[in-house]
Amino acid sequence: MKRNRSLWFGLPAAAAVLAFAAWPALAQMPALSSNGKIHGTVTNPTGAPQSSGTVSLSLDGGHTSKYSFPVGSDGTYSGSDVAPGTYMVIFRQPDTPPDKMVDSFTDVKIVTGQDTLQDFDMSRKEFIDKLPPDEQKQLEELRKHNTEALKANSVIKAVNVDLKTVTQDIKDADSAAAAAEQQLGASASKSDVDAKTAEIKAAKYGDVETLMKKDVAALQESGAKVDGSILWAQLGQAQVGLKKYDEAEDSFKKALAMQATQAKPNIAIQGMANAGLGEVYARAGKVPEANSAFDEAAKVNPTQASFYLRNEAVIFFQTNNADAQVAAAQEALKSDPNQAVLYYIIGQGLVQKATVDPKTQKIVLPPGCAEAYQKYLELAPNGPYSADAKGILQQAGTTVGSSYKAGKKS
Repeated sequence: MKRNRSLWFGLPAAAAVLAFAAWPALAQMPALSSNGKIHGTVTNPTGAPQSSGTVSLSLDGGHTSKYSFPVGSDGTYSGSDVAPGTYMVIFRQPDTPPDKMVDSFTDVKIVTGQDTLQDFDMSRKEFIDKLPPDEQKQLEELRKHNTEALKANSVIKAVNVDLKTVTQDIKDADSAAAAAEQQLGASASKSDVDAKTAEIKAAKYGDVETLMKKDVAALQESGAKVDGSILWAQLGQAQVGLKKYDEAEDSFKKALAMQATQAKPNIAIQGMANAGLGEVYARAGKVPEANSAFDEAAKVNPTQASFYLRNEAVIFFQTNNADAQVAAAQEALKSDPNQAVLYYIIGQGLVQKATVDPKTQKIVLPPGCAEAYQKYLELAPNGPYSADAKGILQQAGTTVGSSYKAGKKS
């Protein structure tokens, strides 16, 4: 018996659920009569379903088997056409010798027209107590590991559900302005729309922050050996949205540190985290650091390069960093020269260096400024900034019509 039982403990300790070696199902022996049935479930010592083996019915104390039924992968077995009588019901593993048995029950009655239930629960105390002390110790350790694995799996499942919610929340935050306009109606003032937009964004990003902090803590507590970098990256996004820039920087760095340990890093997460750091640095006025972070985002995830670099220019524009926005927009145009808003951003950055001609009282635009506005109007003649671009060109006495080529990032 000891040789047979020891098969349970030869399995890798990392297995989340204990399973016996696969074994071809035995063919059911020819039925002697169609009188009764038997069925049940076989549970191994860890409490998990047994996935192989046979259940046999014997009339001579296990020396021979009158009927044998295979145990399925779900731990169940069933047999029909069993002659009525009182049997010993025996479970054997795939390599258990015919004269040995793993577990058994005596005096099991098969009755005409009835389906008898006989389970094998080898996690029961009576069975475990018969195991040698060393095997009992190994079993206890394996049970503990399985419990931890099941807990970790449960946490991972919950985290995946939360990530779907977070993805939608971030989308909702991005479209907050449209939602605000719809809620307030066409007659609402700009200040009211802006206030409502900020309210929606704060609520959505607040929900994301709460969920990701909860999931980060749960994942750490569970001890699950999984990459949690996406949680930190999403948390960083929420913290940027809530203007918690120092916390966001820490979150993005944690995401990147986790990615650095992965055999196959996820370029989408790396791009998101680097771009997130870029925004944190840009809003703090750290231009070289921001440029480096955004460039790294574009490098690790080149399919999103134009998106990252465009955002860099937009953020510098939002923070009124004229020189940085011009340089960032010029760099972004190398990835996609047809992004109209980038030309407007260049124009807005350069126009701050405009002067006024004392004789004509017209503004004198610096080199490249008029061309940038003209290119914007060429690509987006009815764009949201077209009136502003036309007005500046008119004040400078410039006729719309030239073309513009992107310069080099300084």
